[in-house]
Amino acid sequence: MDSFQIETAQNIRISQNVAGIGDRILAFIIDVGILLFYYIVVVVFIISNIGWDSGISQLEILALTLPLMFYTLLFETFSNGRTIGKMAINIRVVKIDGTRPRFSDYLIRWLFRIVDIYMSSGGLAVITILLNGKGQRFGDIATKTTVIKEVKISSEVIHRLDASETNDVYEPVFSEVVLLKDEDIQTIREIYWNAKRNAKHSVILKLNDRLLELLHIKTDLKPMVFIETVLKDYQHFSQKG
Repeated sequence: MDSFQIETAQNIRISQNVAGIGDRILAFIIDVGILLFYYIVVVVFIISNIGWDSGISQLEILALTLPLMFYTLLFETFSNGRTIGKMAINIRVVKIDGTRPRFSDYLIRWLFRIVDIYMSSGGLAVITILLNGKGQRFGDIATKTTVIKEVKISSEVIHRLDASETNDVYEPVFSEVVLLKDEDIQTIREIYWNAKRNAKHSVILKLNDRLLELLHIKTDLKPMVFIETVLKDYQHFSQKG
């Protein structure tokens, strides 16, 4: 599996695994299946039942077909770089520097699909991704994005985390924390400890979800353990830097 290096503000390099071409094709097939299902059930069914001569306007037909056109753009924008197909395969769109893409990045990637995928039946995208080395088609190259494979933290790593509590040498779990800034950590620390002190579990859950989304992490750790691990990991890398 290809990977690329992100160099952070602390001059620490972390590695991200690029999504394999097979994963991206499978995610695309799932998305096409969903769009085909929508077209058959919604568009064809509705129009065939009300009839073409029932007075349905072109504007109404256009409204029914818009989700087909903007599916990828809307899902990637509002689901943090993921369509339903990408969610199923655990892959997502990210910037090469590790930051979250902006709407303009998603828009340009979406426009480039015309050339990368549709005009060449996907052939141009496949060739570019294979030759590029960073999992980028032309739309990704233009926006400095790629698609990464999200790996769930294993039980072995969780066990190592528990063991580290009794060791003098701390082993960090989430290298992604180095993408955060000192002010981010300070805010996280204040929110977490205030919520913990006042037994506001809902705030801890929201903070946990926000961190998972921001750092593109999947883990079985409980929210409080995860947040405290993020804080410890950041402190470790800061001291190391």
